[in-house]
Amino acid sequence: MSKDEHSSGTANLPRVIIVGGGFGGLAAAKVLAKAPAQVLLIDKVNHSLFQPLLYQVAGSMLDAGDIAFPIRGEFRKEKNVIVAMAEVIGIDKHKKCVYVTNWPRPLEYDYLVLATGVEGSYFGHDEWAPHAPGMKTLSDAIMLRSRILKAFEEAELQEDPRAHPELTTFVLVGAGPTGCELAGTLAEMFRHTLKAEFRRFDPEMARIILVEAGPRVLPMFSPGLSEKARIRLERMGVEVRLGHAVEHVDAEGVTIGGERIKTRNMIWTAGVRATPVGTWLGVETDRMGRVKVGPDLTVPGHPEVFVVGDAAEIIQNGRPLPGVAPVALQSGRYAGKLIARRIAGKAALPPFAYVDKGILATISRNYALLESGPFKLSGPIAKLAWAFVHIFYLMENDDRMVVFLKWVYAYFTRKRGTRIIEDSCACE
Repeated sequence: MSKDEHSSGTANLPRVIIVGGGFGGLAAAKVLAKAPAQVLLIDKVNHSLFQPLLYQVAGSMLDAGDIAFPIRGEFRKEKNVIVAMAEVIGIDKHKKCVYVTNWPRPLEYDYLVLATGVEGSYFGHDEWAPHAPGMKTLSDAIMLRSRILKAFEEAELQEDPRAHPELTTFVLVGAGPTGCELAGTLAEMFRHTLKAEFRRFDPEMARIILVEAGPRVLPMFSPGLSEKARIRLERMGVEVRLGHAVEHVDAEGVTIGGERIKTRNMIWTAGVRATPVGTWLGVETDRMGRVKVGPDLTVPGHPEVFVVGDAAEIIQNGRPLPGVAPVALQSGRYAGKLIARRIAGKAALPPFAYVDKGILATISRNYALLESGPFKLSGPIAKLAWAFVHIFYLMENDDRMVVFLKWVYAYFTRKRGTRIIEDSCACE
């Protein structure tokens, strides 16, 4: 797609290509939608996903449509923004073009914003992936939900369910926010929602084992809050194994700290690595594959190429910023503003400075953690703050209302309505 093919009304304007329709890419596109530029937003799926609530889809709390929305709908009024469902397979930073799978010619750009995020990392053991799926996409969460529910259906059909613990033993690898939040929601679902629905099998028999190679859960929080989270999880029936790395994974189970655990339900919530942006660009990356960017989020030697969010190693106060949604939002917005100023011939912005508003994690229906600077809070009030923040960051007003009502309903009834086993998973 050459420049004159983009749009008759914007053909002579600078072209900005944005790769990735997550928090960072959308933030940049929304700024540039108001600039004199032609914007091409590329993503391999047609929707944007609110990943912090993905575990609630896997845990039968929310539907897929509650936390995802069509990217096109977000820009239906911005005529200078084109959305393309395509997969990027390479970049030539010298020729200033992007290669995609379903377009015969390279896509030329004047400015490029890469906001492709991260993918799961198995620390050199990619052969574990088929047996310990991660949770990064909607299809991942839906598959996990079906897998979890199917395990209970199979247990109900056994002559002696206690003789087959591998069916209802769930091992979660990684005690970061995703691992802790998923462990908590599964514990509540097994012990409350499903408790009265089975006759030959007691869902309370199910084991949830949360494994962490480090010394504590939620290591991004202060030690005191981290310990409170561990205690809360254990009171809910979660077995927390700290200081033990996974040694082996196969179809029949997992080996942790020399102990063999039979399970058919392993979920990988551990490390991540950046998508292959560094390889596309042929530039320096950190050990996680994140591109090392300058203070203005550009690639050294290429001021027209920006990398934002989880795909970038952004150094502030001598340390890299964490891979969280606010970093992606703020960095994407900054890149959009800087490009808009360059197009308008205005002075450059000061270096990017992330404003840390604190971190949140939830453990159960009425218990969460909040930490912002010296301020630390746990319990129901922190849960209210967690709920408010997550509702606020959902993109669509309809989604906010639906999610809020489902949370209120689940809080008072302990019921979850999204317990459907997808056909594709049920007939494996």
